[in-house]
Amino acid sequence: MRKRNRLSAQAYIDGVLNGDRVILSQAITLVESALPTDQVLAEEVMDAVLPHAGKSIRIGITGVPGVGKSTFIEKFGWLVIEQGYKLAVLAVDPSSQSSRGSILGDKTRMEKLSMDKRAYIRPSPSGTTLGGVSARTREAMLLCEAAGFDVVFIETVGVGQSEIAVKGMVDFFLLLMLAGAGDELQGIKKGIIEMCDALVINKADGDNKEAAQRAKREYANALHLFPAKENSWNPKVKTCSGLSGEGLPEIWQMIQEYRDLVYSNGFFEFNRAEQRANWMHEHVKYLLETNFYNDLAIKKDLDESLADIKSGKVSAIKKARALVQLFMNQILR
Repeated sequence: MRKRNRLSAQAYIDGVLNGDRVILSQAITLVESALPTDQVLAEEVMDAVLPHAGKSIRIGITGVPGVGKSTFIEKFGWLVIEQGYKLAVLAVDPSSQSSRGSILGDKTRMEKLSMDKRAYIRPSPSGTTLGGVSARTREAMLLCEAAGFDVVFIETVGVGQSEIAVKGMVDFFLLLMLAGAGDELQGIKKGIIEMCDALVINKADGDNKEAAQRAKREYANALHLFPAKENSWNPKVKTCSGLSGEGLPEIWQMIQEYRDLVYSNGFFEFNRAEQRANWMHEHVKYLLETNFYNDLAIKKDLDESLADIKSGKVSAIKKARALVQLFMNQILR
C-alpha cells in the first residue's frame, strides 16, 4: 500500500485546537484511515484534543428518503450561525455494497452554508457500518468540538431498521418526516419513533400545509402511547418548511428548552457519561475485529478454506469457531 504523507501528531493537535479547517479535515481523514500506523497516530491526536471537546450541542438528524434533509439542514444551519454559533455538519453518505464508493454530495447540496466561514461541512462514507453513521463519526464530532464548533449536526444516511446508532452519540435526536406519503404511522420503524426527541414534518408549505397539520395530529397522538422517557422530556411534533424557513425558529427554541431541562435534571451529563462508556465498548469490538482479520495465521487459514466454506463443504459456524480458537491460541503463546 502506498505510504501516505502525514503530519506529526503535534501538528494535527495544534491545527485542530487553533481552528485550522484544513488541518481539521486532514485530522478527520486520519481517524477514518484503516492503516495501522494511522490508527496509532490518530489515537495520540484524539487523546490530546479530548479535554477540549464536549462543549457543543450535538443534534442527530435523520429522515425518510426524499424528506429534504439537506435543504432542511442548510436553512436550519443558517439560522443557527446567524445567532452567533459556529456549526459543524457531519453528513454521512451511503456506500455502495459492491464498489464501497460514495457520492459524498451533501456539501454540494448545501452550497450556501458550505461557503460561510462560520460553518464546516464534512461528508463521510458510511462504509460497512450500520446505523446510518460512519465508523468514525464520533471521533470526527469530537475533533470539530475541539476546533471550536459549538453546534454539531450529524446527518445520517436515512431511516432504516438499524438507523438508531446516531442516538448513542448526540444530545438531541430529530426525526424528519413527510406528510401525505401514505399511512404515516407505518412509514418508519417503531423503535425510531420511541428514540426521537422531536418528530418534524418537513415540506409543510403550499398545498401540503393541511396534510402536514393532519400528520402532526396523528403523530402527536401516537407519541402519547409510548412510555415516558427517563430524561423527563415529552417528545414534540413540529411542522416546518426547509425551503422557506417557516417553523425553524420554533424548532431551535424547542432544542434550547430540551437542553435547559436535561441540564437542570442531571440527564445531560448522565447521557454523555453513558455514551463515553458505549464508545469504549464499540472501540473494543472494532480493535478485536481489526486485529483478528490482520492476523497472518487467520489470513492464511481463511485463504485456504474460503472456497470450501462458499461451496458448503465446510460449516461456516464450525469454521468461525475454529478461526476464533486459532486467534486465541496466537494470543496465548
